[in-house]
Order: sequence, then C-alpha cells, then structure tokens
Amino acid sequence: MVDALLTDAALDLRAVDAVAFGAGPGSFTGLRIACGVAQGLAAGAGIATVGVDTLMTMAQASGAPRVLACVDARMGEIYCAAYQRKADAWCAVHPPRLCTPDEAPPLDAGAWTGVGSGFQAHASALMRRYDGRIGAIQADVHPRAHEVAILGAEMFRQGAGLPPEQAHPVYLRDHVALTIEERRARAHAAAGTE
Repeated sequence: MVDALLTDAALDLRAVDAVAFGAGPGSFTGLRIACGVAQGLAAGAGIATVGVDTLMTMAQASGAPRVLACVDARMGEIYCAAYQRKADAWCAVHPPRLCTPDEAPPLDAGAWTGVGSGFQAHASALMRRYDGRIGAIQADVHPRAHEVAILGAEMFRQGAGLPPEQAHPVYLRDHVALTIEERRARAHAAAGTE
C-alpha cells in the first residue's frame, strides 16, 4: 500500500520529511502495528516520525469547533478527550484519559459535538453525564490516515519530528484483560452487591 501510494504520487520515501502515525490512545495491537510500521519506514529512509493523538484526529474529522472524542475502550471504559478549535489549531481542553463514562471530564456550557464509538457503546451514560452540553453526535467518526497526515504535517512544521527509535505509542491502560475475580467483582459492583 505504501509503495502504491508513493508510486501514485511519483515520490521516493526518502523525499518525504517524516512518517506520521496514529500514536493512540486506542487498541494495543493497532497502536503497536502503526508505530512499528512508521519506525520501519522512517528508519529505512533516514527520516523522522511524528506520533499523532488519535482522539485529536477524530476532532479534526468532525468539522466541529468543540469536540468530545470518545472511543470505547472495552471493560466499561472509554478513551476520551475534549478539544476546542482556536484559529488553525486544536487546543486540548481535557487531554486524553481512560475513565468510565460517568467519570468523563466536565464540559463547560455551549454546544459540543460528541464523536466516536464511545457514543455507540455508552450512549445513555454519556448523554446523562453531558445533559444539555452535547448538541450533536457523530458516533461513526474514527481515526483516519487523512487527518493523521494533516495534523502530523503541522506538528512536524512545529518541530515535533522524532528519530524513529524514539517513536512510541500512547498507552493509557496498564492491563488489557480482567481476571475471573476482577470480572466477578465488577459484576457485583454493577449490580450493587458485594
């Protein structure tokens, strides 16, 4: 796919300044693959890498000026962040975090747009949390290469390029599975019993 893209653009990879990749948060496997491919391409071509916040790419894709990006993180949690567009840049009102929908960051008054799979998986909890603050929902917005490229190019212009060996994914969760006892404890807590 990379070869086809470079051929279509009549470019050699060494003519590119950097390789941008979706650094996370997101699925562990997807983040490792994205980072590894970016590192391999960049190291082979002698160019830089730029890790881009995947939640910010969703804000970029939405076209809205104030965005709460939420991705279903499984296990009853979400990856979420709030961004506001100022001039030509995104400002993080609340940086990416892992939390339950009920612990999602507070938003000030005004119309916010909710984007991402978190609004499919946890719609009722998020709408209860943000009653009167979310004016529109775009649950089908996902991180895409187009927005990674746009944001990555701007980040590179601002000096955010790193040598390939320094590129790394952004992990917000320290473990990816629950033991049987942890699942039982969560089930009891959710049912209101101990």
